[in-house]
Amino acid sequence: MTTESDITPSAADRHHPLLKLALELGPLLIFFFANLRGQWLVERFPALSELGGPLFVATGLFMAATVFSLIVSKIVLGHLPIMPFVSGIVVVIFGSLSIWLQNETFIKMKPTIVNTLFGVALLGGLAFGRSLLGYVFNAAFQLDAEGWRKLTIRWGIFFLFLAVLNEVVWRNFSDDTWVAFKVWGTMPITIIFTLAQMPLVLKHSINLETDGEK
Repeated sequence: MTTESDITPSAADRHHPLLKLALELGPLLIFFFANLRGQWLVERFPALSELGGPLFVATGLFMAATVFSLIVSKIVLGHLPIMPFVSGIVVVIFGSLSIWLQNETFIKMKPTIVNTLFGVALLGGLAFGRSLLGYVFNAAFQLDAEGWRKLTIRWGIFFLFLAVLNEVVWRNFSDDTWVAFKVWGTMPITIIFTLAQMPLVLKHSINLETDGEK
């Protein structure tokens, strides 16, 4: 099994950007729909009632969709993207615990654990002179060393912010509000943050083809 380990984007990454987006967003959308229409799904597929209430049904389908997306990614792209891969492992572990113990806390804490893990990994990597963000965004753009360092710091702090934000939401609001926030809140916040980094990205971008000709 291989994961993304080369900062230079692969041909598959460049040729299937929309597929990568769909594979990452698809499981979240299924999670939202299943939680919203949990009773409707149980009525049409009685076997799902074995999972528990709507949130547990959504969790089970979320796990299945996540594993499916990783399999498709491996087959089509030839590797497993690091962030979805790590997130998928946590989804399966904590989702299984949630369903098995009928305790929603495990799946609700999944974003907290994943975002904390990413934040600590990025900031910790810098302490050892490694800008690990290059392995995550390798298909999107290429930056010089200073650019990766600055962007890694920003994303590390942002991931820790998302972890804290998830804790605040799931501990103080209803299940439906948390699920809606997970899909329709976290994503817009992430998109806005990403767009806000574009000036830094443009300033430190490098052209691999031009550099290779020198």
